[in-house]
Amino acid sequence: MKTRTAPDWLILLPTLGLLAIGVIMVYSASAVLAHHAYGDNLYYLKRQLFFALLGVLALFVTMNIDYWTWRRFATAGLLVCFLLLLVVLIPGIGLVRGGARSWIGVGAFSVQPSEFTKLAMILFLARYLTERQKRILSFWRGLFPPLLLVGAAFGLILLQPDLGTGTVLVGTCVVMLFAAGARLAHLVGLALVGIAGFAALVLAAPYRIKRITAFLDPWQDPLGSGYHLIQSLYAIGPGGLFGLGLGASRQKFYYLPEPQTDFIFAILAEELGFLGGALVLLLFMLLLWRGMRTAITAPDLFGSLVATGIVAMIAIQVVINVGVVTGMFPVTGITLPFLSYGGSSLTLVLTAVGVLLNISRYAR
Repeated sequence: MKTRTAPDWLILLPTLGLLAIGVIMVYSASAVLAHHAYGDNLYYLKRQLFFALLGVLALFVTMNIDYWTWRRFATAGLLVCFLLLLVVLIPGIGLVRGGARSWIGVGAFSVQPSEFTKLAMILFLARYLTERQKRILSFWRGLFPPLLLVGAAFGLILLQPDLGTGTVLVGTCVVMLFAAGARLAHLVGLALVGIAGFAALVLAAPYRIKRITAFLDPWQDPLGSGYHLIQSLYAIGPGGLFGLGLGASRQKFYYLPEPQTDFIFAILAEELGFLGGALVLLLFMLLLWRGMRTAITAPDLFGSLVATGIVAMIAIQVVINVGVVTGMFPVTGITLPFLSYGGSSLTLVLTAVGVLLNISRYAR
């Protein structure tokens, strides 16, 4: 019999702190663009607040639903997500933004199926690995079936095309497979195959090659492929230790594209400085540390793998986003959890944290 206790407040408090910082920064980063495009400085803020409240509601609901309940619905949930990944590719239904057909319009809002696929895959993979734990050492009987499923999801996401979200999905699943006891030799072999495949994908699309070359030397094409990174660095540099002050960003005045989404961390560093950026990263580190502690002390393998998947998903997104903004990685289009503007991503990550909090209620 599992004993239910209070949730881990050191997971909840950093989450709410990051969410509050995110809402403030979305307004600061988007007010100029919102006024120009919609005549309303609060346009993005009001939508972000709506999804933040919706996400917090989802967090408290999932925090109070026993996590093993999701085990029963894992297969059905993943099938629905696969169906939506197919539907979003249909012209006229799937909406194109930023060159990717990744959204399905629902009234005045839109849903991004690939975001919800990440959580659905975590739940399904945790169930599969729990029920077939003894087979995990065998490549063909234990490892190959889930890899085939992950590969199918990755392929559908790549057709949008959305390489960034697909990379997060695959990375999360690989971490879960390692935590479940897969042979390191198998994972290393898969990594080599993945690197070769990634290289082929990059070479197959000219815009991806430009992103790689821009990452290595953005000044080769300062008005083209290197523009995003250069403007991001122009935002971070002047921020210094204490920043220019909240709302005082210069780069949000039509210099830095997507200041409220992919590059919101650059605006935060410009306005709040090194100390502001460090505070955000410390809150992420606290959240991820307590999340891993929950995974280690979970009462069963299913809970441990679900917690591991959620922590890995958040960690991979943070590392990629901050790495892109600071010039460590090529531009990928990955949002920063809790901070970036976006309804689907914000609702999904808050829902996932709710599941993580429920697991923490049963942790040893």
